[in-house]
This record gives sequence, C-alpha cells and structure tokens, in this order.
Amino acid sequence: MKYILSEIYFCGKLNDERKELLYFYFLNKLIKGTKKRKLEEKTKKYISKEDALYKLQKYCAYQERCHQEVRTKLIDLGCYGDDLEEVITSLITENFLNEERFAQSYARGKFRFKKWGRVRIRQELKFRKISTYCLKKAMEEINDEEYFEVIKTLLLKKNKVVRETNLFKRNKKLADYVIQKGYESYLVWKILKEINLEE
Repeated sequence: MKYILSEIYFCGKLNDERKELLYFYFLNKLIKGTKKRKLEEKTKKYISKEDALYKLQKYCAYQERCHQEVRTKLIDLGCYGDDLEEVITSLITENFLNEERFAQSYARGKFRFKKWGRVRIRQELKFRKISTYCLKKAMEEINDEEYFEVIKTLLLKKNKVVRETNLFKRNKKLADYVIQKGYESYLVWKILKEINLEE
C-alpha cells in the first residue's frame, strides 16, 4: 500500500481524478499478484517416493544424466527433502545415475558430433557441477591425434568460406572461429602456422 501511495506521490502535478485512477490501477495490480501467488501455492505438486523413483529410473535409462539434472527433475515433479535424497541414493546404488559415466559420454558426444573443444566441454561440465576427478576422466576420452585432426579440418573448412584477402586478417578470422568452438588458442595458432594457408 505504501508503494502505491509513493508511486502516485512521485507522479508530479496531476489532478485528483488522475491520481485516483492511478491509485486504483496499482491496487488492482497488487491484488492480482497476490491472488496469482496464492493459486500457485495451492497447486504445488507432490509425488510419492515410489512414483518419483520409477519416473527417474525411466528418465535416467533414456540417456546419461548428471546429479544436478536429476535433482531439478525431482523438484519439478514435487519430490522434496529426505525423499529427494533417498531417490537419488537409490538411483546411484542401482547404477542408473553415475556422474563419471555421464561426464565421459558427454565429452565424447560433444566432441564427435558437435566438434566442441576441450575448453568448451570443460566449461559446460563445470556448469553442471561435475567434480574435478570426473572432469579429468572426461578429458581422457578425447584422443589427442583426433583432436588435432579436427582442428585442422575445421580450419580448412572455414578457409573455403572466408573471403578476406589480407592473410593476417584471414588467419585471425579462422583462429577466432575455431577458438570460439572451445579449442585452445595456442593449439589453433600452432596448427594454423603448420598448414600455412596462403589462398
């Protein structure tokens, strides 16, 4: 209520009729907001532990998941507190949920299919709160020779599209493209010098 009155007070030199209209406008907005919040509180979902476990087993069997994704899914389903922790524990013991396995498959998939570099993959895994041990295991999944070959392929492919005639600007554009995909800048520049593009 104080908020509404202060808003009207700061509206400047308005006649009483305008102030009254503003007052009712803000009051209406306030009432609608509280009704909406109460409605959301009433429709809050709850699910039994057994149902949550069954749904999450299917969810994890479909593809590898990290702990954060599973926790978010359980909260969305309406499983909270001790039930949530018990469901996660049983998923881990039944081997539906394995963070190391998730990190390894995530790194393999993003490298092979999306051609992401180690920097981007590491960043995405950190965003999903993966442990440093699992990060190391994930990075071991990427073969060094294959990694260098992908950088070279990306540079050559982009070289066909770039129209820049100045060699320095051309190399900068090529390097920026590959670095943006998550590859280490020193590796990109090293390989760029090795292949020596002069077209």
